[in-house]
Amino acid sequence: MSLDELHESNTQLQGSWRFFARSSRAGEVLELPEVSIASSNVSWSMMNAAFLPSPVGTEEALERAAAAAASYFVPRGRGWMLALCEDWVPPRLRTRAGELFAGHGLKLSLVATGMVAERLAPALRPLPTLEIRQATDSAGRSLLADLNARCYDMPLEVGREAFDVPALFAGDSKGYVGFRQGEAASTAAVLRVDEVAYISMVATLPAHRQLGCAEAVMRRALDEARRAWGIERTVLHATPAGLPVYRRMGYRPVTRFHFYMAAPPGR
Repeated sequence: MSLDELHESNTQLQGSWRFFARSSRAGEVLELPEVSIASSNVSWSMMNAAFLPSPVGTEEALERAAAAAASYFVPRGRGWMLALCEDWVPPRLRTRAGELFAGHGLKLSLVATGMVAERLAPALRPLPTLEIRQATDSAGRSLLADLNARCYDMPLEVGREAFDVPALFAGDSKGYVGFRQGEAASTAAVLRVDEVAYISMVATLPAHRQLGCAEAVMRRALDEARRAWGIERTVLHATPAGLPVYRRMGYRPVTRFHFYMAAPPGR
């Protein structure tokens, strides 16, 4: 891990969430002294995010960041997320974060690995033949939203509120749905963030997993990014389930992020 790549992993994560927030119907991006806000202002807590603007070294600074984020989100009645890069806090503070955040209703929900590839490695196995469609209208966006909601155990209406948004898959963002045996099976999206191809929204229904569907859709998305934007360098943040897939594709780990979630007030 280099310091440049550590910084890139943080800026790509924050940049992608800012894109989602700016593209949403009622989103907001706000830079506060203690924390950066990128809120789509939707029901899905993960899409209402707060980030540290820079590394912190004390409990007081970490508590101030969580308190500032809570002061923004709680009056708006939204669930929210605080993303913490584990290399931006010293180890002793990392182990205390959960306790410090608990007073704001935050609980550790996911640990994601920031990864980077200068270019993709060749496929190591034959990939399935999919019909891959770009999500360019409401029907395509709804398919992409529904599949992600199902894979992340969210109600379909919550997924559509977050992702069936015209501005979300236009210009600097492209979404794709892969169909297998006539069913929408896998999705991926690619965003242009600071001239890097950022991969997001990778999801595959259980019946179509372990076949290479996600890899096939991702490769199509990144091919289109290279053709449209002239970009090969690519960054993503992997769930534990996706980590082996991305390693095979040529991504390598840079750092890890702890995603702490807070439910909407009163829930």
